[in-house]
This record gives sequence, structure tokens and C-alpha cells, in this order.
Amino acid sequence: MIISQTPLRMSFVGGGSDLPAFYREHGGAVLSTAIDKYVYVSINRKFDQGIRLAYSRTEEVQSIAEIEHELVRAAFDMRGIRGGVEITTTADIPSRGTGLGSSSTFTVGLLNVLGAYQGQHVSAEELARGSCEIEIERCGQPIGKQDQYAAAYGGLNLIEFHPDDSVSLKPVIMPRDLRDLLEQRLIVFYTGITRSASAILANQSAETGSDRAKQAALKRMVALAHVMRDELGRGNIDSFGHILAENWSLKKSLTSGISSSDIDGWYDRAIGAGALGGKLLGAGQGGFMMFYAPRERHEDIANAVGLRQVRFGFEPLGSRILFYNPR
Repeated sequence: MIISQTPLRMSFVGGGSDLPAFYREHGGAVLSTAIDKYVYVSINRKFDQGIRLAYSRTEEVQSIAEIEHELVRAAFDMRGIRGGVEITTTADIPSRGTGLGSSSTFTVGLLNVLGAYQGQHVSAEELARGSCEIEIERCGQPIGKQDQYAAAYGGLNLIEFHPDDSVSLKPVIMPRDLRDLLEQRLIVFYTGITRSASAILANQSAETGSDRAKQAALKRMVALAHVMRDELGRGNIDSFGHILAENWSLKKSLTSGISSSDIDGWYDRAIGAGALGGKLLGAGQGGFMMFYAPRERHEDIANAVGLRQVRFGFEPLGSRILFYNPR
């Protein structure tokens, strides 16, 4: 039995600039953090040479060609695993459509546990690049690269996406007490709405390629990711809320359907109750909403919004093998 633990993530600024249609021409940047909510993937040798998968449904097949879960099928093919295994996955948060990068987190954790099963250590860079290859190239998903790197490396980082398809990751350096204060001032709510990010991101990618105004909005979001990194490094954490607010306004201009009347209403009520800024996590339409506010305003914000509050903390570590017994 081998078990991997891989963190989900919260993306603060720059989301959408990690799509190839944008960064291959202009370069992109995202500031995000891994969080203390996880996806767990376990692998165990199966008695026979079949394959058993247990996720939101169960599959029992005799070959990888029969696997319906396309990410698992592609990962098995990449790692050269043909059968004789059982894979089980569990998560601390609903597994799809919540804006926390769960699909990429699962893929990173799966590659990590498959590597360990084969007796190999897989580096964070290999996990991130491999997950990008599986999701974007092999499975053709219209997504970006930020989630894979956040899950593989962990921590609070500025992640940059370069026109040559390379990615660089720069940790945000700030005093420990201010990092703790930033974490304490974030308040997160679950909207109860799940959605597919792929359709939203596909529309955004198509529209951004030919629309100069939307390209300008994304360029400003990239600049804001660098500004946020610099402001946090200087200890100006209240600027975090104001940058969130500007980024959310820009993000809503990228494509239709990112927000809704309900989401706008929750956002406006939170701002009215004392939040300095906020955003919907992920591609849009649903999932989790996050706000930045002084702690003394959190109760008023929670009462005004009326959604289920979920407590998140920052996670400094990326995907790791939690339990290893290869026998």
C-alpha cells in the first residue's frame, strides 16, 4: 500500500494568463498558495492482473484501454503500468467544479503514487510537467498550467508562464508574522454551486486571442500578480484586498458567465460588511468565494453573505508520499 497526499490551491491574482493562447504571446503570471485541504491517492497490488479504480464511481477492467477515467488511463500509459493494481482516491473537498484545482491535484497525486509504486522518486518539477502533459496534451483539456505547479510544489508562490512553455516558480518572501496575519484575514465561503471549468476556459481562450481589450485586461492581471508579490514582501498586506478587488473586476470582463447575479450579490454584501476585496476561486460560475478583511469584520461578513464558511490554512509543502509499504 502506498498513499500520496497532494494539496489543493487558492489562486489570488492572474488566473487565465496561464492559458497557452495568452502566455505563448505575452507571458503570464499567477500568485497562488497551496492550502491545507488535500486529495489522497492510494495504490495497492491487486491479486490478479486486472485494474480496479475507486473514485466517485468504481471501475473494474482488464486493460488500460478499457479505463473510462481519461486522466488515469493517460497516467498509466505514461508510466507504463499495464495492470495488477487497485487505485483509490478520496478528497477533503468536493472533487470537481469547486475552483480549487482538484483535477490537476488528483493528476499530480496519481503520478506521485505511481512513481513510488515503481520504486522511483518523482520530483516536483516532473510531477508538474507530467500532469500538464496528461491534462493538456494527451487529454486535450482547455486548461492552464497553474494548478499542476501549485499542487506539485506547495507554498505561496508567484508562478510565471513563459512564451517558450517553460514555467518558473518564485516563493513569496515575507515575515512569518505577516504571513500568519494574511492567512487569518482571509475568509472563504462555499457557494454550493459546482461547474465545469473547461467550458469557461475554452471560451476565455478563444475570445482573448482576438480581443485587444481582453488581452489588455489579462496583461494588467499579470502585472497585478507582480505588484501583489512586491507589496506582500514590503509588508503592505492591506493592499492584498484592494488588488483582489481590481483583479476580480478584470476577470469578470474576460468572458461571459464568470459571475452571476447571485455571485455579484454575495460579493457586494461582503464588501458592504467590511471586506476590502475578494474573488470567486477558479474559472468562475461557482465553487468557493474568498474575501480579505480584518478579523473583527469576519462575523459581520459571514452574516451578510449567509453561505457556509470553510476554514483554510496555507500549506508549505507540495505533493508527498504519506505512507509507503511496497510489499
